[in-house]
Formats: sequence, C-alpha cells, structure tokens
Amino acid sequence: MHTALPDFQMPNDEQVHLAAEGFRLLADPTRIKILWALLQGESSVACLAELVGAAPTAVSQHLAKLRLAGIVRGRREGTFVYYSAADVHVKRLLAEALFHADHTDRGLPDHLDGDLAAHSPAAAVTAG
Repeated sequence: MHTALPDFQMPNDEQVHLAAEGFRLLADPTRIKILWALLQGESSVACLAELVGAAPTAVSQHLAKLRLAGIVRGRREGTFVYYSAADVHVKRLLAEALFHADHTDRGLPDHLDGDLAAHSPAAAVTAG
C-alpha cells in the first residue's frame, strides 16, 4: 500500500528516537510555560520562576534538561545565565502544539490540509 506512494519514506530510528525524546521532555506543563516565556525573549531563571509560578530551583532543573536536549540555549553574562529557545523549530513545534490544544478545546473542525488559522493564540508565535 505505502510502496505505491512515490515520496513515502519512514524516518530513521535515530530521528524517531530524538523526536520522541523531545516530546517526552515537553510533556510537562511547567516546561511548556517556560518555553512559551522563552519564545517571547531571553530570560533568567529568577524571571522565569516568577512567570511560571515555580521555585527557581525547579525552573533551573527543567532548564538543564531542556538545554541538554537542545531545546533551549544558555548565555552566560558574569554570574547570570540567560536562556532562550534554541531555534525556529522549537518555536514552530510549541506553536503547533498550542494551536492544536486551542483548536481541540474550542471544538473547531479539523484541518485536513494542514492550514493554520489566524484565530489561534499560538498562530502569533509562527508569524514572529
């Protein structure tokens, strides 16, 4: 069946593993909030802790895991480290996840062609 599709290719095992690991790390509400805040701009642990309503030590642990996975980056300035989202792929991934959640929550119809609607709060992230 799939062999009849000329452009069909399964991802390799390493790609699948890395994607699954990325999703596993993002399967935490605090990490989603941290990443959303970082998509708005660079931030310190203390600022992120205040924004997401978590202890700085917890935020620091979340950031360490996200950094090791290549989802966020840190930039040292003196004794402070400022974090940011790693790249546009992270921005798109989170925007799509939030768009899907908003879409599902509001009971909107499915998009079979992958078209993004401008009415989503996450759509603003993809435009930036």
